[in-house]
Amino acid sequence: MTHPLAETQALLAELISFPTVSTDGNLDMIAFLGNRLESAGARVDFFHDETGTKANLFATLGPEVDGGIVLSGHTDVVPVADQAWSTDPFVMREADGRLYGRGSCDMKGYIAACLAMAPSFAEAVRDRPLHFAFTYDEETGCFGARALVESLKARGIRPGVAIIGEPTSMRIIEGHKGCYEYSTHFHGLAGHGSSPGRGVNAVEYAARYVMRLLDLKDQLRARAPADSRFEPPWTTISTGGLHGGVAHNVIVEHARLDWEMRPVVPEDADFVKADLSSYVEDVLLPAMRAVHPDADVVLETIGEVQGLVPTTSNEAKDIVMELTGANGAGTVPFGTEAGIFQDMGMSAVVCGPGSIDQAHKADEFVEIDQLDQCLGMLTRLAGRLSA
Repeated sequence: MTHPLAETQALLAELISFPTVSTDGNLDMIAFLGNRLESAGARVDFFHDETGTKANLFATLGPEVDGGIVLSGHTDVVPVADQAWSTDPFVMREADGRLYGRGSCDMKGYIAACLAMAPSFAEAVRDRPLHFAFTYDEETGCFGARALVESLKARGIRPGVAIIGEPTSMRIIEGHKGCYEYSTHFHGLAGHGSSPGRGVNAVEYAARYVMRLLDLKDQLRARAPADSRFEPPWTTISTGGLHGGVAHNVIVEHARLDWEMRPVVPEDADFVKADLSSYVEDVLLPAMRAVHPDADVVLETIGEVQGLVPTTSNEAKDIVMELTGANGAGTVPFGTEAGIFQDMGMSAVVCGPGSIDQAHKADEFVEIDQLDQCLGMLTRLAGRLSA
């Protein structure tokens, strides 16, 4: 069985031409993927979001039984605005053994390889089903994968293994931290800057909240598990932005603080949220409401994406080690959808073509050799399915 490198490159050019920036829809690309998989004999289902402008795709080759293998990738890409691209980011360009274009490595290269291999998978599959899961809105909070998992649960579909093709330079990744994103909203009382005691300055209370986050950052260092394989080994907190105010001499009525944490273990997230809740209820709100009874602090959850937890027994890791010849697996600092599939009950690993160092940048690229290595892995997977 040969692996179709030229076809993969042609498919990648097609996929890059779909400008599936997360703020826009992905339906044209999803329809293209669905048509190709149906032509290969797959049973294809589409699951639309509430707006009707985005959809997940879940396709199956083989019997309708539990324990199948999922090849998963996200269809959305990050924006290209304000980036200095050398050429049109949605027209693939080949140069020096590289394929340039938005999404080339993150992660349409992997999707193109899966698509090119679909006919071979259809011929090879026997007793264990092979699934394709292509999602929306990974870049903005993994909303598509979370919705897809709920759709699969509702239909009683229970795959056993997930291989997520994020760019890892074809290294096997068995663990990454979670990614929890929040916006905390502060509602105070406006007034003239010359009488600060007669207003409730939302930015000042947001600043006190930031100081609490900084204190928690120090506490989290001390909570780092002794056997943590992450870098850094502890749960991190980062403030992304503080927004509020209209003029130098106006007491700020409303402010918003954007922040995130990357938990090593879920218990750290519970610790942080419990501490902040107590701080708001016991310290900030009493001071704010002493001046203005309607003052408030509201925590908005943007997204809580589970981490991928390394486990002693991991069939996905065993399979991909066999397919690639690797003798171990590592961890990464960036997040993926893998923890969502793991939380559903699947074993999961991340392994895909391209380097994360190229993702999200101008002139993003994937090396052709990386696609070739990915196709080698998938070709051996087809052979394993037919055994």
